[in-house]
Amino acid sequence: MKIHYEVISQNDISTIKNLCNELMAYQQSKAHIHPEWFDNMSFETRLAPSVKGAKENFIIIAKDGDVVVGYAYSNITSKYIYSGGFATLDPVDFFDFDSVEGEDVGCLSQFYIKDEYRGAGIGSVLFERSMDWLKSFNSIKDFFIFVSNGNDGALKFYQNKGFSVSHQILDGFITVLKKIK
Repeated sequence: MKIHYEVISQNDISTIKNLCNELMAYQQSKAHIHPEWFDNMSFETRLAPSVKGAKENFIIIAKDGDVVVGYAYSNITSKYIYSGGFATLDPVDFFDFDSVEGEDVGCLSQFYIKDEYRGAGIGSVLFERSMDWLKSFNSIKDFFIFVSNGNDGALKFYQNKGFSVSHQILDGFITVLKKIK
């Protein structure tokens, strides 16, 4: 296994389409609260619109030779984009807007590594490079990660990296983690 990392442009996001769809299936397999909400989640409904709606994007991939085995997608976006419907018809606010300094937030929005490559340090590299990118924006003070229910491994990983549980939304469907710069 010879892993190398590449930053890709938003024009090349189709490179991670299959991995994004694997992430949605993985999250659904772990979920114990509304797993059916993942039925309509895919690259086309989650990643592509997020990239298009963000002010800034950072996509880093991990490759074993020519095969993409993992990725992390981070963005800078208006905090108000996180108000509205999510897999339901009910509007939901992902956090208390008054608790967020400034207009924009930094989010580690998607993060996935193929099962056979987990535990090899790839996640730590993807995470650190994503956080370095997010921290490079001096105006951004609040960083968020949204973890789907049942994904206890991801929750522990992010907590070990200094993120704290802020709250849950959608009756526990998503746990919101936060770190202040």
